[in-house]
Amino acid sequence: MELLKYLQQWRMPWLDAVVDALTYLGDEVFFMLAGLLLLWCINKKWGFRLLFIGMLGTSLNQLLKGIFCIPRPWILDPNFQIVESARGGATGYSFPSGHTHSAANVFGTLAMMIRKKWVTALCILLVLVVGFSRMYLGVHTPLDVGVSLLLGLVTVCGMGLLFERAKNDRNTLLVAAGAVVFTALALLYLLFAPKTERNMAEFDAHGIESMGKMLGASIGVLLSWWVDMRYTHFETKAPLWGQIVKVVVGAALVLGVKSGMKPLFVQLLGDNALADGLRYFCIAAAGGVFWPMSFRFFAGRKSKMYDAEEQA
Repeated sequence: MELLKYLQQWRMPWLDAVVDALTYLGDEVFFMLAGLLLLWCINKKWGFRLLFIGMLGTSLNQLLKGIFCIPRPWILDPNFQIVESARGGATGYSFPSGHTHSAANVFGTLAMMIRKKWVTALCILLVLVVGFSRMYLGVHTPLDVGVSLLLGLVTVCGMGLLFERAKNDRNTLLVAAGAVVFTALALLYLLFAPKTERNMAEFDAHGIESMGKMLGASIGVLLSWWVDMRYTHFETKAPLWGQIVKVVVGAALVLGVKSGMKPLFVQLLGDNALADGLRYFCIAAAGGVFWPMSFRFFAGRKSKMYDAEEQA
């Protein structure tokens, strides 16, 4: 808390706005869009890997939050003031930091994919910026951030190693399925683990909601990967205009499903983990199965010639 109070002395409106913007590099929407951009336009294999590494990391993070039940800094010290604009994104328990872990998953995977020193250095810097932003904004302690950095390293390296050792499609899907099973077991723990005096109903509900989303999304991405391996084989290459259309229209589709289907599932099933899981399954299926079916229309002549050469 002493470091947070020290950083509080340096706050000023313009710097608060800058840091609050930088912290979104660890946000769920940034992770989702980064994964889909990689999947649709750059490298399909690594796009699927990034999505699974990120979802597994989020599940692990939420599980640890539910086990340790550590309150946020402003609850630990009622006299401590946070940057109010960050309060909306600071839901759930404090330990470990979800934004920091998510940023480590995203940028760690990108560094592993590209394997260039300057890219690795930049990715490390961005992860550290996100971690610092969570402390500057007053929503996480150094312990929250430090453990999340370590968890991100373990998640990225562990899952990366498993994917690299999976030499065929079947083994690759088994690794991904293992991540789905872990998420399902973590959700069961959060649902049925005995409650103690440390538990806070609001934070418990947020953890269950997040885990339900991750389970639905991971099942949807697993289905998307299987469909592509067996049937779709969609192409990431396209002329510049095609890539722009893929990203802009695809992002609008995914975000539209994310926001537009929430009232429908809440009306049908109530505001619970099942509704969240089904909605996020639909998001993943829209971005990983249905939208890529249109990519053949965006592929230019050079891309098609490249495909023919590859098949030959």
